[in-house]
Amino acid sequence: MSPPALRVLISEQQIQARVAELGAQIDADYPGGTLHLVGILKGACFFLADLARAIRRETVIDFMAIASYGKNKTTSGAVKLTKDLDLPVEGADVLLVEDIVDSGVTLNYLIHSLETRKPRSVRIAALLDKPERRIRPVELAYRGFHIPDEFVVGYGLDFAEKYRNLRDVCVLEGGHKGA
Repeated sequence: MSPPALRVLISEQQIQARVAELGAQIDADYPGGTLHLVGILKGACFFLADLARAIRRETVIDFMAIASYGKNKTTSGAVKLTKDLDLPVEGADVLLVEDIVDSGVTLNYLIHSLETRKPRSVRIAALLDKPERRIRPVELAYRGFHIPDEFVVGYGLDFAEKYRNLRDVCVLEGGHKGA
């Protein structure tokens, strides 16, 4: 079996330009107070780091981790919280930072979990949106890019823990079916 091929879908330059635009939009939308950025591990760590630097207002950063994919290209449908927040979010403006919105199952679970903690607001910023795969509705306040229904890796996104370190978002081709 030959190794999979990678095709660049979104370049590093396109990503950085869009992250800067999103940072400016977030600054305009949150005029006061501290913004709680909650990155969803592991995939969103690259997007979160760049987005946090693009936001000029005061932020705190926390993380949650969810298990729903494992080594598969499609979600199992069962969501399990594997790392919870370290900081309280009651009364806070919370921005969930996600690498990709696919089925919507994970984000629906996270939104429900966070709303029970009584934040002032909860919004979602996602680098990538794949609406054709949506099983559950998700309202994105900030969207980097709409992408086609292809399996992507890079810029934090992985396949079996590989390819996260790529600077571009790439389609994984060659011997793999797209998710």
